[in-house]
Amino acid sequence: MLKTYTYPKFDYVCPPEVREQRNGHYPVVVVGAGPVGLAMAIDLAQQGQSVLVLDNDDTVSIGSRGVCYAKRALEVLDRIGCGTPCVDKGVSWNVGRTFFGEKEVFNFNLRPQEGHQRPGMVNLQQYYLEEFLVARARQLPNLEIRFKNNVISVEQDDSKATVRVETPDGAYTLTADWLIAADGARSPIRNMLGLDIDGKIFMDRFLIADVVMKADYPAERWFWFDPPFHRNQSVLLHKQADNVWRIDFQLGWNADPEEEKKPENVIPRIKAMLGDDREFELEWVSVYTFQCRRMGRFNHNRVLFVGDAAHQVSPFGARGANSGIQDTDNLAWKLKLVLDGKAPASLLDSYSAERCYAADENIMNSTRSTDFITPKSNVSKAFRNAVLELAQDYPFARALVNSGRLSVPSWLVDSPLNTPDSDSFAGNMIPGAPMDDAPIAGGRNGWLLGDMDTQFQLLYYVTDASQISAELAQQLASLAQDRIGVRAVVVAQKGTAPQGLLTLIDAQGAIAQRYDMQEGTAYLVRPDQHVAARWRAFDAAKVRAAVARATGNA
Repeated sequence: MLKTYTYPKFDYVCPPEVREQRNGHYPVVVVGAGPVGLAMAIDLAQQGQSVLVLDNDDTVSIGSRGVCYAKRALEVLDRIGCGTPCVDKGVSWNVGRTFFGEKEVFNFNLRPQEGHQRPGMVNLQQYYLEEFLVARARQLPNLEIRFKNNVISVEQDDSKATVRVETPDGAYTLTADWLIAADGARSPIRNMLGLDIDGKIFMDRFLIADVVMKADYPAERWFWFDPPFHRNQSVLLHKQADNVWRIDFQLGWNADPEEEKKPENVIPRIKAMLGDDREFELEWVSVYTFQCRRMGRFNHNRVLFVGDAAHQVSPFGARGANSGIQDTDNLAWKLKLVLDGKAPASLLDSYSAERCYAADENIMNSTRSTDFITPKSNVSKAFRNAVLELAQDYPFARALVNSGRLSVPSWLVDSPLNTPDSDSFAGNMIPGAPMDDAPIAGGRNGWLLGDMDTQFQLLYYVTDASQISAELAQQLASLAQDRIGVRAVVVAQKGTAPQGLLTLIDAQGAIAQRYDMQEGTAYLVRPDQHVAARWRAFDAAKVRAAVARATGNA
């Protein structure tokens, strides 16, 4: 039991397959009702797809587990209806500080540019996120969650996956056109199918202590190397909701995990850090080792792997749950097109390729962070300490300080789904880039990303939307009638577009600046808010060719 949170207990309901002694069939089955599995199910359900979720438990995650949710993950959560409760309940922050001994040697700002709806990070215990996701899932009539339904075997052929499920009332069998494995780092499904996951386990251990206390520390990330209260090791401090503070203590590989978790060993460490006068209570304690590894590919015939089932990284950099949520953002629209017969199943190969690339990027950054935090030799430690000493005075050394490069979205610049530029552009919004947010006048919530739907969209820029000709407006509107519909969105400084086209007013000029928009510029963006193509002039044939390329129909 936690002092600040009461665990919900979700009802188990006897499945109809057990009651009626029959097999079942579902187009999509998701195994695992953690943040990644629920995000996947909600995304598909919002697009009109029926989804069944199976989970072997009947509550949310035990302990705070994942804590930091990055700006891009929050934008995905916004799209599936959970971003606002997470931000409202969590602790928003942008600034991180790194200390060597007692001196601050480096700090960073995750959101140095103004004009974005979401902060760089929100700290929120994972059980709250899961609770919000379950609540959202229950609002969708085509999404069913079955708690206390444990998958005990999986087989597949070229047309379906066959799943055996155990419940308190007996076992049953179902088949699925597509099975999403979101069943965590140990992934029973991965093991059932005899699939490998390769990588590296780091020879170190860390103690997580969630502490309830009232403190006036700012809502920032603080990381210490060799602090006076924990010599020759590192410590990390984060604030969470409900006055819960996450403290991570590096222990070393030889530490005994069971001994280190005992209150009589944890409390002295915390007192050494906070001082004897600071009142606190232990909320949750765990000891972990960390690893960086991934599967060779994430799609295996009719089974698709997401989140920790597909890849794992050390926790420094908040790349675990954030990358898992981005997996679902990449996969859901592609799978929906395949289910609807609008794209070939080979489109799912691009899910694996793009997210393997992202996983490799995360693993690289996570490994570098871990090597810096836990140097493996005296030479490495001497180099690390020299960098920290120099960072106080020299900018070049600050760039080398690595207490965890924090989660950012992957730039899919080499994806074959992109249409390469044929025109000259400035700025960062190249094909494959995740979209930048920007303030707008009007729209759903005053933000560009808030008005992006889960479909392909064409952003067309003009100074005065009212000057768009009826012929051009008709051409733009007709894109929505294509087999893979494209919603045209007019971005303008003023005016309203004809033909009922959605008009977003770039009142502050941020969209024009960030996207290098000029009169007549057009951007094609994917359903997961990555740029697919861009042109200096609208050409319906080029737009349709780019859509075909981005959906595997070229």
